[in-house]
Amino acid sequence: MLEWDVGTIGREQGDGRADMAIKGILERFKKGLARTAQLFNVRSWFGRKVDQAFLDELEGRLIQADVGVAATGRIIDSVREAFAEKTADENLVAFVKAQLKELLSEPGAESLAVAAKKPSVYLIAGVNGSGKTTSIAKLAQRLRDEGKSVCLAACDTFRAAAADQLSIWAGRAGCEIVCGAPGADPASVAHDACQRALARGSDVLIVDTAGRLHTQTHLMRELEKIVGVVRRQIPGAPHEVLLVLDGTNGQNAIRQAEVFTKSIGTTGVILTKLDGTAKGGVAVAVRQTMKLPIKFVGVGEAIEDFQPFDADAFVESLFA
Repeated sequence: MLEWDVGTIGREQGDGRADMAIKGILERFKKGLARTAQLFNVRSWFGRKVDQAFLDELEGRLIQADVGVAATGRIIDSVREAFAEKTADENLVAFVKAQLKELLSEPGAESLAVAAKKPSVYLIAGVNGSGKTTSIAKLAQRLRDEGKSVCLAACDTFRAAAADQLSIWAGRAGCEIVCGAPGADPASVAHDACQRALARGSDVLIVDTAGRLHTQTHLMRELEKIVGVVRRQIPGAPHEVLLVLDGTNGQNAIRQAEVFTKSIGTTGVILTKLDGTAKGGVAVAVRQTMKLPIKFVGVGEAIEDFQPFDADAFVESLFA
């Protein structure tokens, strides 16, 4: 199982290596979330009275970071109740951090589901330009590094270069790939990929799908067809339906998540391009509005910048 359990790392590798692993994650998150962190200039809080002006400013910063109206309101109400007319200090910072971590956390939900009988099937959806293909490649590489055999299904037959791009990534990661002719029925490619993964005994089958806007009804139906084919070929599949969301889209990502979830039953989110935006707080909005766990985040271009989501590291990086 893909799982980021700091406690397990500590027990299995020793406290020293665990500390290094934690530090490495935190540094990558800090670098990737630097633009969002600029909004949380906590040094400017210290010594100020927690009055209405202070609360208004804090509320503005949370909204600007795209934390979302509901989550922001909850945090402001809690701060008002606990710190009204007190002097802002480290205790206030720790309190706000704890609030954000609580809003983001769902223990165990960040791990990818694993089928009782292989292959585990992960279907990846998202709009064009969200970083979907790159995320698939990095996920495949991560799984390969864990010793798993991976098969890719190139079901994006609408975009001429999509299969070629995925094939290049598959070659780099040492994964098998099933492609169809340009313009071929995506569901037929999914069918063939399921058969190939079953025949080869692959541990994981990752199904790429055509990037589509959530407003394109006919393409959403095509996506539903792919899900149906996969489900018939491999009982219980897809075991995860992961939606890739571009973090720079902020609140618009929420609308995308709503439509995709209604159509294909999204089980989790891959949040990309957080290094290119000050709207990293959208992670909170996605988690709270859609009740969807964030499985992975992209905080840079390098393969190691594609990380399993860790609420503690994420929040600490916002206040770095």
